[in-house]
Amino acid sequence: MTDQLQLAPYIDHTLLKPEATARDIEKLCAEASRYHFYSVCVNGAWVSVCRDLLNGTGVNVTAVCGFPLGASASQAKAFEAARAVEDGAAEIDMVLQIGSLLSGDVKAVEQDIAKVVRMVEGSAIVKVTLETGILHTEHKIAACKASEAAGARFVKTSTGFGKGGATLEDIRLLRAHVPVHMGVKASGGIRDTAAALAMIQAGATRIGTSFGIAIVNGSGSKPAGNTKAGPGGNLQY
Repeated sequence: MTDQLQLAPYIDHTLLKPEATARDIEKLCAEASRYHFYSVCVNGAWVSVCRDLLNGTGVNVTAVCGFPLGASASQAKAFEAARAVEDGAAEIDMVLQIGSLLSGDVKAVEQDIAKVVRMVEGSAIVKVTLETGILHTEHKIAACKASEAAGARFVKTSTGFGKGGATLEDIRLLRAHVPVHMGVKASGGIRDTAAALAMIQAGATRIGTSFGIAIVNGSGSKPAGNTKAGPGGNLQY
């Protein structure tokens, strides 16, 4: 049990399903407060609700941005991030421009990230979601370098809505290509204590999951929010 409880500060307790209700969000926040998770990770519409529910608990609010495709205009991402911060978000998990990265336009990727970073600088940190399941190794490395150059504070594996999820190989790769002051967030398909510990041992400094309770107490707990499985059988964190 000790190992599990020590994992709680690593966890962004996540609920990003479109069918999440107000009651689901209330449950998410109650769980995060009870287990002392690092943050809750939610869509922008729920940020102010989470802020109020978590006031005084020490649990942060993380908002996703450009989620889950990363294909929004940079200005739209920057506005979305700024609004989330106004509503109480301490961290922004943005999705990078995947199409630009696959096209080889790394400069566009860097500029996209930088717009969001500058918009919330001094108020929130930015994590950059790569969607590693659809990228080749050279793309992942280029995304790490672009994220560093743009001033992001973390790189992150997956949205949980795309192809594949976090792997130990990817965590080791990302850790090897960002400086020590940057974090690595493992997200996508992490559902038990052994998987979470393995990710941390591989270099992850944060875990994004809707199975935080199962991870910290070793039970067969249902995912955060107790909603149905996502469409298409996606990982849903």
